[in-house]
Amino acid sequence: MSPEDLRKLLTDVKQGDVSVDDASSRLSRLPFEDLGFARVDHHRHVRTGYPEVVYGPGKTPEQIAHIVHSIRDAGQTAIVTRVDTEKADRAEALLDAKVQPHLNYDPVSRLFVVGPAMKNAGRGKILVVAAGTSDLPVAEEAAQTAQLLGNEVERITDVGVAGLHRLLPTRERLEAAEIVIVVAGMEGALPSVVKGLISRPVIAVPTSVGFGASLNGIAALLGMLSSCSAGITVVNIDNGFGAGYAASLMNRVRDA
Repeated sequence: MSPEDLRKLLTDVKQGDVSVDDASSRLSRLPFEDLGFARVDHHRHVRTGYPEVVYGPGKTPEQIAHIVHSIRDAGQTAIVTRVDTEKADRAEALLDAKVQPHLNYDPVSRLFVVGPAMKNAGRGKILVVAAGTSDLPVAEEAAQTAQLLGNEVERITDVGVAGLHRLLPTRERLEAAEIVIVVAGMEGALPSVVKGLISRPVIAVPTSVGFGASLNGIAALLGMLSSCSAGITVVNIDNGFGAGYAASLMNRVRDA
């Protein structure tokens, strides 16, 4: 139940269009539904403005299907992250016929989504910049998360520091964005370069892309945390979802 749904329900009760018993039944699943193996937080949308997002790894296809049904029954969009193709196929086969047509699975971002994106509630565009093609899974997780949470999103791909001449022609697009998410592995230098060119806030996402001394993203993480360019916020390694979510909160119109 979204804040808008809650206000409409209370208005309908006040006007006599919905009985008290019916409203009580609809609200009985708040603040959560206990599935035995998970307590699905249906109240999170009311508290935070966004519905609960489910972390896919470690969950079976059966558990994912049960959670998706619970979220959809509550009238919310189900978003499950980090779902590999095999698990997605098995979970899809377990969904009810009324739910399956609303499924959208993307093997690049590994987002398993059932339901529509939220209406646009952002002040401006969120721009996702990927240093290299190998960073696209994390970049797409960030971009699609932001889109699902009601933002207009643009992308710039393969503009890493090994060829800075590829980045410079995009400066106007960088400056026009409300928030810029920069995704990079290796030494993680790209966010510092981008922030040095523009006045917009930058969310840096280190990825685990790189060779041995990159230490599965630790080198990029430390480089971003040590940046001399002021105005950079850093999320965890490969955490495209966290970047997209944080950018959505920063971009959100307060009363939306």
